[in-house]
Amino acid sequence: MSLRNKRGVIRLAAFAAVAALALAGCTSTAGGADTASSGPIAKEDLVLVASVINTTNPYFIANIEGAKALSKKLDIPLEIIDSQGSSQTEISKIQAILAQGKKVVMFVNTVASSDTPTIVDAVKRAGGFVSIWWNKPDNFEPWDSGDNFVAFQKHAGVDSGRCNAKAIGDSLGGKGNVIMFPGVEDSTTSATRVAGFEAEMRENYPDIKILEKQASNWDPQLANQNSKDLIAKYGDQINGVWSADDGMQLGAIQAFEDAGLLDKVKFASDGLYPDTVKMMKEGYGNNAIVGETFHRGYMASAIGLYTAYLAATGEIVPSELPKDKRTSFFDIKCVTPDTLGDYLQYDGADAADNFVDDLIANGPWDTEPATLVGGGGPEVLPTP
Repeated sequence: MSLRNKRGVIRLAAFAAVAALALAGCTSTAGGADTASSGPIAKEDLVLVASVINTTNPYFIANIEGAKALSKKLDIPLEIIDSQGSSQTEISKIQAILAQGKKVVMFVNTVASSDTPTIVDAVKRAGGFVSIWWNKPDNFEPWDSGDNFVAFQKHAGVDSGRCNAKAIGDSLGGKGNVIMFPGVEDSTTSATRVAGFEAEMRENYPDIKILEKQASNWDPQLANQNSKDLIAKYGDQINGVWSADDGMQLGAIQAFEDAGLLDKVKFASDGLYPDTVKMMKEGYGNNAIVGETFHRGYMASAIGLYTAYLAATGEIVPSELPKDKRTSFFDIKCVTPDTLGDYLQYDGADAADNFVDDLIANGPWDTEPATLVGGGGPEVLPTP
């Protein structure tokens, strides 16, 4: 069955190339003006806001599902921001919601790391509370910005990259050539995953050569085109393909299938999206996908929003928290075809609702399978 006929891949998302941060010239850190809310905010005065990079990638769709589940559970209205792959769009839409005078509890999956200071400053000035997921500058920490920047949260990128490298390295018997598709260049998430992948290959698979890497902006269509270009350049020299997320991997797989090379190449990526799960279960392309890392978008958005909600309502005081609960790394699981069955429970029809129930019972740092495992500062990259 051609990959083109699979439901999720028909809609290969045309992510916009990330715009230059148009507002960078007027960016200031949140520490510049202390106009934060001075006390707990009544629940009836709050609105939840979830800002995602786009609304076509399965991960971001799952972010929205998690936000909706928490909104329903807390009985607080929700607004969704579709950044359309653009930092400028993301920031302008956030500012428009803040201008309405609502007290926001916000989760932002930032388009680029450099967006974070502008977003935090705007939310603080409006007296709202925000948790940022995945991307921020390493030198911009929540504890330097006041309680309104409640938390920065992510799954460790280095661990993700290492998981994928091990899966590809083992599947190739420690020898061969690979190509890489990072995400957005101004993305700490992508950079840490790249660093982990390259370190694992360098340290444990010295006979595997990285032929080339091309940033593909979390865009399946761009990854598809970049794959075609690299296939034309390297042909059957390519033995393995790594992508920083499953959306790009799906685009790459389509290109290798079109070239008649799919059953000769091994793939690994991050996210374990529904289409990926289906392909792994089927052994698609001669068991082409050999490794994944598991986490879920609905877990990220629910954790981020609930952490910010606890701060807004006075149930936690961010400045009194330990640093690993302000800059937080949550557990990530390495998945192979042999262990895939352990994770299918998290994709059921009620999975987001069930996770939110557990989240409220256990808190944002102790809810399986996304428990706090580290943090307190920037992710440490492997030494080259």
